[in-house]
Amino acid sequence: MFAVIRIRGSAGMRGDVKDTLKMLRLSAVNNCVLLPETVDYKGMLEKCKDACTWGEINKETLVGMLKKRLRLQGNGRVDERVLKEATKFDSFEKFADVLTEGKVKLKDFEKIKSVFRLTPPSKGFKSVKDHYPTGDLGYRGKEINELIERMM
Repeated sequence: MFAVIRIRGSAGMRGDVKDTLKMLRLSAVNNCVLLPETVDYKGMLEKCKDACTWGEINKETLVGMLKKRLRLQGNGRVDERVLKEATKFDSFEKFADVLTEGKVKLKDFEKIKSVFRLTPPSKGFKSVKDHYPTGDLGYRGKEINELIERMM
């Protein structure tokens, strides 16, 4: 499963790239979405590689992000009681397992937002104009977990 984070705004961006970001539900800077690792999504990510970064998220980081950044549609916080009401899963760990296996998606649950709003990373970005490893754009593999930890 890919975690995709939008890093750059839309000023001066081509229309087809803006449309791709809209289809990925990345409407604002520092938004994060979870996507399956399919050929279609990989092509979309290559299209918008100059505006976002992505990589494979691990279970520990996903559980932390669900606990800290998962929100209801009215922007209410989600604890384990609310999670059970909204998704029928009684813990964040079980929910993260099912998400990583691809059995369910966040957008399948109407009460929960499918986009995570993250903060800017502590100690900042390396560069929002260069690609990984000298900058922060593009594919970064497992290193996305370190960036997400700094953004939670």
